[in-house]
Amino acid sequence: MLRPDTLALTMLLALLTAVGPLSVDLYLPSLPSIGTALAASPTSVGLTISSYLIGFAVGQIVYGPLSDRWGRKPVLLAALAIFCLASLVCAAAPSIAALIAARALQALGSSGAIVLARAVVRDLYEGPRAGRELSLMAMIMGLAPIVAPLIGSLLQATFGWRACFIFIFAVGVLAAAATRWLLPETRRPHVHAHADGLLTSLLVVARHRAALAYVGIIAAGYGGLFAFISGSPFVLQDVFGLSPFGFGLAFAIASAGYIGGSSIAANLVSQWGLNRTVGRGTFALAAGGVAMMLATALAPRAVVGIVAPMTLFMFGLGLAMPQAFAGALHPFPERAGAASSFIGCVQQTVAASTGALVAHAIGATAWPLVIGIALPGLATFAIWAATREVRAKHGSGRARP
Repeated sequence: MLRPDTLALTMLLALLTAVGPLSVDLYLPSLPSIGTALAASPTSVGLTISSYLIGFAVGQIVYGPLSDRWGRKPVLLAALAIFCLASLVCAAAPSIAALIAARALQALGSSGAIVLARAVVRDLYEGPRAGRELSLMAMIMGLAPIVAPLIGSLLQATFGWRACFIFIFAVGVLAAAATRWLLPETRRPHVHAHADGLLTSLLVVARHRAALAYVGIIAAGYGGLFAFISGSPFVLQDVFGLSPFGFGLAFAIASAGYIGGSSIAANLVSQWGLNRTVGRGTFALAAGGVAMMLATALAPRAVVGIVAPMTLFMFGLGLAMPQAFAGALHPFPERAGAASSFIGCVQQTVAASTGALVAHAIGATAWPLVIGIALPGLATFAIWAATREVRAKHGSGRARP
């Protein structure tokens, strides 16, 4: 079994965290081809992302409290089994309706991986140390959105879109094997005594004002991210005329910003502290959104006007989000699973809603995508600025039952 404070454990947790993003990013270059193959409109194809995000939100409610009671490892293995099965169903889907349903089931499995990876971090670390661990995980995980669209475009060009889901299934099997043989059980011995009912545990988290402030920042930031994920395949390929490989390259360039932000956060969060790091990240998120609006107004057909500001947005996301997760989890050492579930549920509900709205509004211009990114970016900075006193007053104490 791997030990805490080792790079190997960090890499395993990063792999588990990357299962969800990989399930979205890998098949993005195939979205137009899926629409053609299954005779589906862009809106219907976009629902394969929205249904995934909804399933991801619903699944996260359950896994955390269950793991507080039964342990991280057995619940995680059950979630990965669901994920692998659903990935095979996606690969064999005969219609867009079947694919939409299978994607929701796939998300129910993958949601457990990210919830429990974060719970493991809270079991082992706290404060800036937890933020540093989450940043290291994010930095490693950040390779997924860079590499995944490129792999997906290659699989699409060589074998077709179904091969993408076979690849995702293989990654799920690898994650399950690593979990079975390498991941230690990290649930603290006394946590079982605090494993209340599902609703009780979630209400304890929902009543903590500082945690809610961080959750608001997280939800807004990921709303902008999933606006990009839902809208960029159609905008960059159908409106700007990029090939699937060109789209994968553009997506990879933007995603590199996330690795940059995560790397800086991992190195400097101990010096800056959680709140200052989050604040600087939310400023970059807002600046990226504003820059994208200006670029689109001045040069509406320039690909760089989308990709460069999105790289800045992703830099802010990598800087702010791991620290915001650490801040939101900090007050709940006895309910790390429930806290991770609550954060993830709110995050994914907002992300799914934003992504669905952007996918529905996509037309002949980039503006629905741009607005869907800029408004959440501005919202993160506004929430951070408006809640400074609340986070300073309530952020360090444990939540009361």
